[in-house]
Amino acid sequence: MRLSGRNLRCVRGGREVFAGLNFELQGGKALAITGANGAGKSSLLKMIAGFLPIADGSIVTSGANVELTLAEQAHYLGHRDALKLALSVIENLNFWRDCLGGPTSDARTSLEAVGLGHAVDLPAAVLSAGQRRRLSIARLLTVRRPIWLLDEPTAALDVTGQKIAANAMKAHLKKGGLIVAATHGPLGIAAKELRIGGVA
Repeated sequence: MRLSGRNLRCVRGGREVFAGLNFELQGGKALAITGANGAGKSSLLKMIAGFLPIADGSIVTSGANVELTLAEQAHYLGHRDALKLALSVIENLNFWRDCLGGPTSDARTSLEAVGLGHAVDLPAAVLSAGQRRRLSIARLLTVRRPIWLLDEPTAALDVTGQKIAANAMKAHLKKGGLIVAATHGPLGIAAKELRIGGVA
């Protein structure tokens, strides 16, 4: 599988954020997007995910399931963890499994993998910021999709949580998956760097 962006231009609020941006990524590889605050790192992820319109240029996949859109083959993990606070930890994963569809793994196994096996029946509202990020990572493991779009994936994680995130990313790449991650710091995995704008 291959993911490519050609001559991409992003406009938000009438302001050009970036233009002439190119990237290419193949299965088993990761791309780390770096740059100063406001350079457009998160905007690029949202464009790939289909949440923001592409002002110019194109984003295409090859070697993928032609019956699925790019958005249907990608997971987007943003700054804010997309959780329903009134639901329990396991209910959140089951919601995403049912909502997103496609190939899945056992939700409880995913929770064990991220160190939340003890919190299965707790309401998501009582989780710390780091635990909520771990729950979001468990979603990536539960609903299997080839492209991971990660915005500061290690934010709020302690050292153990960072290792868990890195191990999950390494396993995803080993299976031929792709990762595009916006980051200000190390991801814990080998990644090609795409710098947007000035010095990061």
